[in-house]
Amino acid sequence: MKKIGMMAMLLVLAISIGWTLAFAAEEKKEQDPLVAGEQATLEEFKKIVPPDKWVDLDTFKKIWEEVMAGKRKAYLVDIRSHPEFYAGHIPGTDHIHAGHMYTFPKHIKDPNAEIYIICRTTHRSPYVAGFLYKYGYKNVYVVKDGVVGWMGKGWELCNQFMGKFKVTEYHQYFMGPDKDPYRVREFHPY
Repeated sequence: MKKIGMMAMLLVLAISIGWTLAFAAEEKKEQDPLVAGEQATLEEFKKIVPPDKWVDLDTFKKIWEEVMAGKRKAYLVDIRSHPEFYAGHIPGTDHIHAGHMYTFPKHIKDPNAEIYIICRTTHRSPYVAGFLYKYGYKNVYVVKDGVVGWMGKGWELCNQFMGKFKVTEYHQYFMGPDKDPYRVREFHPY
């Protein structure tokens, strides 16, 4: 009798776990179309940018050095948010927030201008570069691995408060009381 009771209890437990997993999977399926849609859209924008217009960080560093030395005319545009840019950016880069990409034609009037787009990790930059190609720009480059990659190579960043500095160690922090006890807050420069 005890064995039957135990088997019945295990069966009920297995069915409960099965239903829980089934409902969790069903809930996940409801979210997946949006994630999949974003990924598909990102892939479409990546295809807009010609393959020869993707540069790695070492190549970008050489270009950056030429621009800083006045030997090359190019726009180096950081498209991260204002708080990200104020916290630290590559010295000499310009800033146009990705959400304001529609202002590029107002600021850069030459459709043949050499433009390098850099974001945090190379997720936003294909979107902005793709839109710039749709606007009619011809020489837009995506900098692979972004500012996080730049920091990882030990190269300098700067901001208005600390001047130039190097990040010796990088840790990803997530906002929210459940994920980070320090709860990163938006930073304002004033």
